[in-house]
Amino acid sequence: MRLDKYLKISRLIKRRTVANEACDAGKILVNGKVARASYAVKPSDVLEIQMGQKAIRVRVEQTPEFVKKEDTASLYTVLP
Repeated sequence: MRLDKYLKISRLIKRRTVANEACDAGKILVNGKVARASYAVKPSDVLEIQMGQKAIRVRVEQTPEFVKKEDTASLYTVLP
């Protein structure tokens, strides 16, 4: 699954266009490297998202095509 689509489906970023712009700006790191929106996300990848002053690190657990809003927390694990 594409990185920008994963960020939207997991609801880490609200809109896919915003996720795409964040990737283009270099604010999304995958396994410590700047990633493009077209990067293929796999389970066990570590994503670092820097939006403004806040930064969040998550490990990808699943990459389903569709998910209900209630089940989004099972898609990733927040890391310290």
